[in-house]
Amino acid sequence: MVTAVGRGRIVMWEGASLWLMEGLPASGDIPNSTDFHAHHAVQITLSLGGRFQLRTREHNLCANAAVAPDASHIFQAVGWIAILFVEPESRAGRAIARSLFGESSLASVPADLVDDLVAQLKRTVSETKKDDASIIALGRSLVGRLAGLNEAELPDARIQKIAAYVASRLDGPITLAAAARSVGLSPGRARHLFVEQTGLPFRTYLLWLRITKAVGMFAGGAPLTEAAHEAGFADSAHFSRTFRRMFGLPAAALRIL
Repeated sequence: MVTAVGRGRIVMWEGASLWLMEGLPASGDIPNSTDFHAHHAVQITLSLGGRFQLRTREHNLCANAAVAPDASHIFQAVGWIAILFVEPESRAGRAIARSLFGESSLASVPADLVDDLVAQLKRTVSETKKDDASIIALGRSLVGRLAGLNEAELPDARIQKIAAYVASRLDGPITLAAAARSVGLSPGRARHLFVEQTGLPFRTYLLWLRITKAVGMFAGGAPLTEAAHEAGFADSAHFSRTFRRMFGLPAAALRIL
């Protein structure tokens, strides 16, 4: 049995995911650690009262920090933190990368830029009945603040409908052509609009949705095989490999509240 290393909530929207997690100590007050890993997302980690360390092979930071996409790193945490993942191909992801990263793939996040939103997130973790929509709204505001964009604005209504269509069908095969038909668009036009609105490829978004659904189901008590199949993975091994490759730890090590 895999020992839990964290618990919390995960919400997702087009091109981003916000994890409000409590890092659990390995023994005493010693934080658990991931393996060195890399994921194709900008990672922003913020303290909500907890302590953490982000470490690449050259640098380490113990305060609010960002890791560049595809940068190999280790993550350790004890207590409550917020982890924001943003697709690097998205308009917001590109803006955040330009703003934060220079020669190093690990960068500090200016406290005065996000302090008020961090305070709101701290209140959120104590509200167990906080609805996902409210957390997503905070996440969108956080992305917008970091990117210098008004990311709190919702995307085109057709993209919202495509996202809803996909989310309700993750247990089976999904094609862009079928999603496009659901909103009366041609595949070519839907592909262009999706990239225009979110900045990321449809298949990248779909994989991110599958991972999020599978880990949420498994951490909530569903057998690994069931969680993998319900999220559209070929089998539990495929899901496990994908998750560990992206996050540096087994999906079984998380518990979703």
